[in-house]
Amino acid sequence: MAFQCQRDCYMKEFVTSVVSCCPAELKHEVNGKKETIKGFHIKLQDTILFPEGGGQPDDHGFLGDVPVLRVTRQGPDALHFVASPLEVGQEVQVKVDWERRFDHMQQPHPGTLPLHMFFSMELGRQRSTIELDTPCVKPGQLQELEECVNEKIRAHIPVMVQLLSIDDPAVEKVRSRGLPEDHAGPIRIIDIEGIDANMCCGTHVSNLGHLQVIKLLGTEKGKKNKTNLIFLAGKRVLKYAEKSYNTERSLVSLLKTGPDEHVEAVDKLQKSVKLLQKVRTVSMSITKRCSCSSCRKEGDNEFMNIIANEINTEETLVFLTVGEEKGPGLFLLAGPSELVTEMGPQVLELLQGKGAGKNGRFQGKANSLARRGEVEALLKQRCNQRSAQEE
Repeated sequence: MAFQCQRDCYMKEFVTSVVSCCPAELKHEVNGKKETIKGFHIKLQDTILFPEGGGQPDDHGFLGDVPVLRVTRQGPDALHFVASPLEVGQEVQVKVDWERRFDHMQQPHPGTLPLHMFFSMELGRQRSTIELDTPCVKPGQLQELEECVNEKIRAHIPVMVQLLSIDDPAVEKVRSRGLPEDHAGPIRIIDIEGIDANMCCGTHVSNLGHLQVIKLLGTEKGKKNKTNLIFLAGKRVLKYAEKSYNTERSLVSLLKTGPDEHVEAVDKLQKSVKLLQKVRTVSMSITKRCSCSSCRKEGDNEFMNIIANEINTEETLVFLTVGEEKGPGLFLLAGPSELVTEMGPQVLELLQGKGAGKNGRFQGKANSLARRGEVEALLKQRCNQRSAQEE
């Protein structure tokens, strides 16, 4: 049989009567954990709540004021799982969770999506996938496909539903992946005017314009030499855009760069983390050393201080710079306080820079790092002199 939800996918409320009420259990996921809930399976004379099937999730809603947690199909019947029993013969008002339903209707499952090479599909909570019967899809094909689909949506092409008997010759001309073994009643055909016609039991928009828009996000390698096409449609596109914008704003605040520079900024951070891990390894082997130095094109004062913190600067003189080899940059001299106070101004003079120091740290800006080698030689010489005096 065809349910009322299949005859009129836009109906939000419906009055019907209870045919049966039987004890049942439902395996339900709560906060990531699977729990078994005891309740009842309610059969109605008819329903506007779609039972899961054909790749489309089930509807949620209410029978009176009793929440419907799951709807499944059993032969020609729909079973509504509820926590409280209802009396047989009782008249109930069925209400559908319209936001969930219309979201499912907007995700173009077989019958509404004008794609001719799909093999199977899955409507996810956040995004949906179609398994394409092809080993790969080129970026140019993906863009062309997206433009074609959205052009059909803008054309407001009607979507019509036909109910045919299983022995109708017209059924043989319609694309199908086959019928379930327990199928009963007429065959439901979804016909997108002038584009496609196939069998589908799901709830559908009456016009492609109601899909609003489709965004093809990309592809992933599928099973058995097939390709998974990932897409969004309808309100999900708007939610995705809002979420992406909020993420972008957060990254702007964290990375202190514009959106176009986020990839580059994260790449620099990853390289800095790898370098810091190396520094930590090296610093563990340093016990008492005269001096050590490092030069790096990318980084900032915070980065240099993090490196210095990993080294025992009470006994080791550390000289760090970031910037181009012969261009401007930043520098940090860290080590024993008296040595840093003595050598800091000399380093500043050689680098033609500006800076200041306290508590064993001297840092600033260098107009030119061209004489960096001279600074290293000067620091090593002074450290050697200090070591000789201590001996």
